[in-house]
Amino acid sequence: MPYSSEQMAELDILIHYNLESTQQGLKVHSTAGADRVAAVRRLFHKGLVTQEDGGYLTDLGRKAAEHAQALMLMLADQQMAS
Repeated sequence: MPYSSEQMAELDILIHYNLESTQQGLKVHSTAGADRVAAVRRLFHKGLVTQEDGGYLTDLGRKAAEHAQALMLMLADQQMAS
């Protein structure tokens, strides 16, 4: 089953969080584009971020971001090995 465009947009938001610090969040401005604004709003409603415009990761959001970022690293290594 392929990822939907909505899921891809949500993953794109999650991979931009800095996992090295819990003191850094993200703010997605209303001028960022409708897909990004909608993605971060969905993440908020799913309980992954603290604000409708981003904010900080929740505990569940941190786990999701860790997995999303790990997957990006694994896929990058796959491409380089080819």
